[in-house]
Amino acid sequence: MSGSINVGGKRVALDKEGYLRNLNDWNEAVAEALAQQQEIILRPAHWEILDLLREFHQRHELSPATRALVSLVKKKLGPDKGRSIYLMRLFRGSFAKTASRIAGLPKPDNCL
Repeated sequence: MSGSINVGGKRVALDKEGYLRNLNDWNEAVAEALAQQQEIILRPAHWEILDLLREFHQRHELSPATRALVSLVKKKLGPDKGRSIYLMRLFRGSFAKTASRIAGLPKPDNCL
């Protein structure tokens, strides 16, 4: 990952793992740029998860790890979406880390 991304002529600083250094730099354009780095095109299904993550972070001041994210999605969006396979299709690989990165949140605890 690089040390920054350019979004709309503004330089946005990233840490060595690609997470925002300043959470207040996040907006939808930044999310699109972060997703593009992961070769993900954000669709309504992605935004639904990103909004849920940001709401969770606002309440609890942390990013949910994998199991907690699956449980959260299941509780809020139903059992069809609250499954690891669904989230992996959207965000690939370590979906809790990838989704948190795109949502402009810190790396989830317990995620290597």
